[in-house]
Amino acid sequence: MARPRTAALAAVFAAALSWAGPSYALFEDEEARRAILELRQRVDALNQSSQRAGERAGDEVSQLRRSLLDLQSQIEALRTEQALLRGQNEQLLRDVADLQRRQKDIAQGVDERLRQFEPVKVTVDGREFQVDPNERRDYEAALAVFRTGKFAEAVPAFGNFLRQYPQSGYASSARFWLGNAQYATRDYKEAIGNFKSLLASAPDHARAPEAALSIANCQIELKDTRAARKTLEDLIRSYPQSEAASAAKERLARLK
Repeated sequence: MARPRTAALAAVFAAALSWAGPSYALFEDEEARRAILELRQRVDALNQSSQRAGERAGDEVSQLRRSLLDLQSQIEALRTEQALLRGQNEQLLRDVADLQRRQKDIAQGVDERLRQFEPVKVTVDGREFQVDPNERRDYEAALAVFRTGKFAEAVPAFGNFLRQYPQSGYASSARFWLGNAQYATRDYKEAIGNFKSLLASAPDHARAPEAALSIANCQIELKDTRAARKTLEDLIRSYPQSEAASAAKERLARLK
């Protein structure tokens, strides 16, 4: 825009000069010089104005370039920050997932430990009752010793159980197996005491007929035939339909 305008002014100036030469008849020299000076001043002013405009335009372009560079730098910085935040977010998600898994494992572990102390329902010798896990463990451990034939070791195992859990639902069964272990070790008097305890506390227990028969066997071993005969007769009368009653009839037949 500035160059065409400057060229036009230069043309006007040249025309004025060419016109002013032969016009000394119309204008005086002083007036011509003033006119030429004014034209020159106007051309210089226009040139300066055009130059300043060009400089301002250059400054604006430079400023615009700097702004674009700054903006690009900011965009790159934002992209870098966004990538960093994305990475941090992914790490946080992994950390949260790990924490949730650990919490789940801990909760499961706590539940398992709590279940170790919760009563459990068991059925032994036809009776259903609830026992503590430790109580169940100790009874089954004593019974396992008896079943391996280690009767001398089974005696203290069942004795300790009955002392530790006197009100246990296992108590009657524990007395029965304790009496049998004592019979096997020939401790007949102690065996009789435990079998009688079972009959007194739980006469309707599934092992009661066998306990009565075992009392008679102990009495026979102790050569107390009269007491054995009475025990067998009581057994037949109290539990007539039991297998123990059938065995009692056979023993009565053999007693003299």
